[in-house]
Amino acid sequence: MFSKQEAQQLKKEFWTAFGKSFPRKWILYDTKVKDLSFKFSADNKKAEVSLDIEMKDELFRSAYYEKIWSLEDILKDFIGDFQKEEYFTLENGKVISRIWVDKQGVSIFNKNTWQEIFEFFVDKMEGFERFYLEYEDFIKDI
Repeated sequence: MFSKQEAQQLKKEFWTAFGKSFPRKWILYDTKVKDLSFKFSADNKKAEVSLDIEMKDELFRSAYYEKIWSLEDILKDFIGDFQKEEYFTLENGKVISRIWVDKQGVSIFNKNTWQEIFEFFVDKMEGFERFYLEYEDFIKDI
């Protein structure tokens, strides 16, 4: 086990190493749609790349989710198998819609799995971005 400070330091090293290994500008929050963003995350059990739809207005959130979901087969071509949840509850209790891919059996606390996580991040985020850029006009037309 790591102390809280050691864990924070290792997380900082992880994200710095990822940025140095793959220095590029990702879309992430720059989707031109408020509260629609792509995210990287990793913990002690898995790595994850997600598309989060976080509008407070449930009608808008649902409309964006349904638009993206209508492209399910196309999205699968870009990122492979994925998971989705229209009513995903974050740790803070906020309900969002999320579409994600994850890689189990890797850990931000195990440097031996970092390269595997980095490659997963790049592969899946590039797929999400290509999908979004190709269908952006359709998705944003709400």
